[in-house]
Amino acid sequence: MDITILGIESSCDDTSAAVIRNTTLLSNVIASQAVHVKYGGVIPELASRAHQQNIVPVVDTALKEAGITADKLDAIAFTRGPGLLGSLMVGVSFAKGLAISHNIPMVDVNHLRGHILSHFIDLPDRELPHPSFPFLCLLVSGGHSQIVKVSSPYDMEIVGSTIDDAAGEAFDKCAKVMGLPYPGGPVIDKLAKEGNPDAFHFAKPHVAGFDYSFSGLKTSFLYTLRDEVAENPDFIEQNKADLCASLQKTVVDILLDKLIKASKEYGIKDIAIAGGVSANSGLRNGIVNEGRKRGWRTFLPEFKFTTDNAAMIALAGYYRYMKGEFASLDVTPTARIEDMDI
Repeated sequence: MDITILGIESSCDDTSAAVIRNTTLLSNVIASQAVHVKYGGVIPELASRAHQQNIVPVVDTALKEAGITADKLDAIAFTRGPGLLGSLMVGVSFAKGLAISHNIPMVDVNHLRGHILSHFIDLPDRELPHPSFPFLCLLVSGGHSQIVKVSSPYDMEIVGSTIDDAAGEAFDKCAKVMGLPYPGGPVIDKLAKEGNPDAFHFAKPHVAGFDYSFSGLKTSFLYTLRDEVAENPDFIEQNKADLCASLQKTVVDILLDKLIKASKEYGIKDIAIAGGVSANSGLRNGIVNEGRKRGWRTFLPEFKFTTDNAAMIALAGYYRYMKGEFASLDVTPTARIEDMDI
């Protein structure tokens, strides 16, 4: 029997709704919020208000594009967390209202689990390549940088995590200091293609196990700018591309170094990346090159599945539905990953 699920994602500043039938994507609609650009970061209150404005038309469009009405859904999947609490509340509340009005069961989804399981989405015209279990997933999303051992859609273990800043935060904070527009990660990626990755050398952490740290890199980058700008006020403008290329190379090296160690430790050669930073060209090229050298099967998400999207929430919801893991009407959103199972 076919299972049709509506997914709702509202963890940060993108309002998204998607419909899947089993694992095949029928629609995926995203409304982004440009209001945050002038502030150099997401303003939580503005984000939640924009979600309130966007969620009805976004869900309506997703259902229409999928050619289905709400009463034909088997379940509604929604992001419970982690994320901005006000933003999450909009999605959770809407899911509850829709579920009550049509007597449809709900399933709550961990946003990060959604990123990992995005590798199992199929498209109507083709099946995408899927990793085999167990596989390692380098999850680099917003404030999270993790290595996750994925034994099944239901069995995931975080084997390495950042102890301070995440990779995405390092990109955004360094971009802000250089006067680059928000979000900084994509701008750094674009400029890095024009620069010399060996022009500057920044500090790399020495952290035990498979954990990450990016605070030292950020500090090293800031000290370099401080010292150079003191002698030459135009230093940043004159060296922007080289700074971006060197910063990106250092971040990628840090990420891949621990991933390589984890692959050796667990003897796993199916390697995937997921999350917003997985769209970074340096990281994508780096993991492919390491895969060739080390005999990995590497899995890169399509760009439309790297950012926050409801397709991955619907897919993760499908697996929870198949296991009978439903949410009650008293479910509440949570901002912290510590309050959720991976």
